[in-house]
Amino acid sequence: MSATESETTRFPPRRISALLRNRAFLTFIIVALVWVVAGFAKPGFGSFGHLRYLLELAAVIGLVAIGQTFVVIAGGIDLSVGAIVTVSAVGVPLVADLGDPTGTVPVLIVLAAASGIGLLNGLGVAYLRVHPMIMTLAMATFLQGVLILVAGGSAVSAQNPLLHWFGNARPIGIPAGVYLWVVVSAITLVVLHATPFGARIFAIGANPLATALSGVNTRTTTMAVYAIGGLTAGLAGVLLLGMNGQGYVGIGDPYLLASIAAVVLGGTSILGGSGTYAGTIPGAILLVTITALITVVNASPGWRSILFGSLILALLLFSGRESRGR
Repeated sequence: MSATESETTRFPPRRISALLRNRAFLTFIIVALVWVVAGFAKPGFGSFGHLRYLLELAAVIGLVAIGQTFVVIAGGIDLSVGAIVTVSAVGVPLVADLGDPTGTVPVLIVLAAASGIGLLNGLGVAYLRVHPMIMTLAMATFLQGVLILVAGGSAVSAQNPLLHWFGNARPIGIPAGVYLWVVVSAITLVVLHATPFGARIFAIGANPLATALSGVNTRTTTMAVYAIGGLTAGLAGVLLLGMNGQGYVGIGDPYLLASIAAVVLGGTSILGGSGTYAGTIPGAILLVTITALITVVNASPGWRSILFGSLILALLLFSGRESRGR
């Protein structure tokens, strides 16, 4: 056998081995297996209508996890995304009466405010050198207090045509929110892997000191990363409002834990410097699927919390072992 034939023979196994080591690919496989098994075990679970509904729910987690992916790759973490989702869902009805029949202006105002909150997080981390966990947790606590004062603990709703369309339209049988997720995901992948800004994010997460010494403005990049986190959490909040028809204090709380789990489950190192949003996408879908399975078997909310907490703990431990092995 010639050397060329030998390389040709060995090439497919190498490709297969590389795929099996790819966390994003493995997560996609796990999602597919769970869907197939659940479809056989529970009649109706694998129907097109139910899978479409799961994708619609995953779109909200996926949008929140976009910003979380940026932040985690840069070596930080954002514990305020759940509060920003709530602020966005409650904020649109509060600024709805602006004489805009399309509902676009209130949405843009809320998205700008969400980005501003993220920018403040980045300012505290980059310039005041507050630890990301402390800064974003403090911001989340502050926002929760403001929401209680403003909304008074009651649900608010708004007749917003734009959000109604995103929350209820089904172009070609697919929820409009899923289309939004696909578009923003594509932009995210391009920014992360095909732009100098994306390269700077990975560099900061891997070695912030060396990146700063190389001439990169790490403070500006850090602020931009947290602003993106605020923007995508805001997008998730307005989409959630469109789907539910109303916003209330605490509506965004479940998405903090879910966004971190989706990011780490997709192969992004919690210590920063490596990862991709391509893995976060199936991570979000898997989390929604697991939640649906728990609901189908009538598990209590307590067991749901135990499952998610155990999952995140296991993933963090595994991620830490991977990082030490690099």
